[in-house]
Amino acid sequence: MSRSRSFTADEQATWAPMAAVMELLPRRIDAQLLRDDDLTHFDYFAMAVLTRADDHALRMSELAVLTNATRPRLSHVIARLEKRGYVARTKAADDGRGTEVRLTHEGRRKAIAATPGHVANVRDVVLDALAPEQREQLREIAYLLLERLDPEGQVAGLRRGDFDGR
Repeated sequence: MSRSRSFTADEQATWAPMAAVMELLPRRIDAQLLRDDDLTHFDYFAMAVLTRADDHALRMSELAVLTNATRPRLSHVIARLEKRGYVARTKAADDGRGTEVRLTHEGRRKAIAATPGHVANVRDVVLDALAPEQREQLREIAYLLLERLDPEGQVAGLRRGDFDGR
């Protein structure tokens, strides 16, 4: 039995609002971070990943994987953050060919300062709209989708249990 080339009514009723959320949510998250902290969500995400790393430092290649960024995009963002004093790049100590990115003291301060507004925005836009059981359902749905999108669980914070017990 072959599947139709068009969505069924049920599939369309599921996909259309999901597609709208995927378009609208990033704008809303970026708008708050830009307005309040002069950071994009990706800037904040990269800095947040670095805050969780040992010594607040990672090789560029590892940070690219954890943030799901292309190396050119990450290089551009890191250069911008470096100009602002939030990160510092150095040659990797273990081989000299790679580059290590370290979150500076000022970068840690900026990430910490941006967190309350970001959390409040995410709560307002997403979490507070859902009952506790709906948040659990959304979490399970997200993990099911991530198993297809990121089967190796490489993107930071996307593996089951990454935030359990925190």
